[in-house]
Amino acid sequence: MKKIGIILANLGTPDSPSAKAVTRYLWQFLTDPRVVDLPRWKWYPLLKYIILPRRSKRIAKTYTQIWTKKGSPLLAISQAQQTALQQYFDQRNIDAVVELAMTYGNPSMESAVQNLLKKQVEKIIVLPLYPQYSSSTTLAVFDCFARSIKKLRNLPPIEFIHSYHLHNKYISAIVNSIKERFKSDEFLLFSFHGIPIRYENEGDFYRQHCKQTALEIVEHLGLTENQWGLSFQSRFGREEWLQPYTDHLLKQIATDQNVQKIAVVCPGFSADCLETLEEIEQENKEIFLENNGLSFQYIPALNARPEHIEMMAELILAKANS
Repeated sequence: MKKIGIILANLGTPDSPSAKAVTRYLWQFLTDPRVVDLPRWKWYPLLKYIILPRRSKRIAKTYTQIWTKKGSPLLAISQAQQTALQQYFDQRNIDAVVELAMTYGNPSMESAVQNLLKKQVEKIIVLPLYPQYSSSTTLAVFDCFARSIKKLRNLPPIEFIHSYHLHNKYISAIVNSIKERFKSDEFLLFSFHGIPIRYENEGDFYRQHCKQTALEIVEHLGLTENQWGLSFQSRFGREEWLQPYTDHLLKQIATDQNVQKIAVVCPGFSADCLETLEEIEQENKEIFLENNGLSFQYIPALNARPEHIEMMAELILAKANS
């Protein structure tokens, strides 16, 4: 096998839980046309002079609540994934180099590419850690990678992993993580990150992937229709996003359906981050319990679980041998 270079790509995180660092990160994130596709002349002044001054301090405060000694949970977990995957290949004498890259923030995609080229890899495989494809995430990674190689002339062959929402090891890993914590008297809610519904109308098939993932997991768990639900979280701005919204659904099922015990799993997140540790485990937990709910538990992302690492390796080796 040729010497392969692997880039594990995720969204990104601020360098610190400060308003300045959050502002810098959000500017990079929210000026990506894959994320917000409004005309620049209209969007940039609004973002710079109204949105960021209002949101950065508040978001920095929420980051402070989840920040660890190793830094941002997303970065720390991603580094653990990188280390575990490298060890997986080393233990099997597979000539591979694993680099970590964030679409926004650090470590950058450009640094990951340069590190691989310095180590003279003969093939580069990019794995966006988004099981369900979306133009706002997966294609944003592709764009970022394309920008990082724009001035290069010595580029080896490239493979880009599109999605893995129904991969058998991904599904089994999620199922096993649920089985470890889920109780028979709980309602299971699948919460996926949302996208504007306009993106779907323009051809993005993200919702379809989310539903397929949830249905496959439900089948393995043997749940009935009234034992589970699906929702979308983390909407931004006034535009309509994919529904039902997670916070609205939690309130509804607690008050109207008399659901008192709930477990929430977020299969679209490969690593725990602000959206899971703060938005789900804190904000949405509070919403549920304030509306007659009795118990709420968040089932962690796959993070660096061995099954998750094995799945990554299988995806990569399939591309390496193609």
